[in-house]
Amino acid sequence: MKKFLLLILSVTSSVMAGVTSWEDSPYNWDNSEHNWENSPNNWENSPNNWENSPNNWNSDRIIRDNSGNAKGYAVPNSNGVINIYDLDGNREGYVPR
Repeated sequence: MKKFLLLILSVTSSVMAGVTSWEDSPYNWDNSEHNWENSPNNWENSPNNWENSPNNWNSDRIIRDNSGNAKGYAVPNSNGVINIYDLDGNREGYVPR
């Protein structure tokens, strides 16, 4: 019985170690894609916005590979989250504040 309890406790603690904090969670409203600030339908996040265009070489939002090819763009929002989009406007991820 003691071995069984020890096994359960070790599995539970390892699972808990993999849990992210609330600030990093995609379920947090600040990080959620359902939040208007993070939506690709918001003009700030749209691939049609000149600031997000790979043709705009002056934009600091464009993510380029080592060869200079545009791979996507990053848009900061007012919550402090940085949203990462591919060139088609699909949200690929985020960097929490």
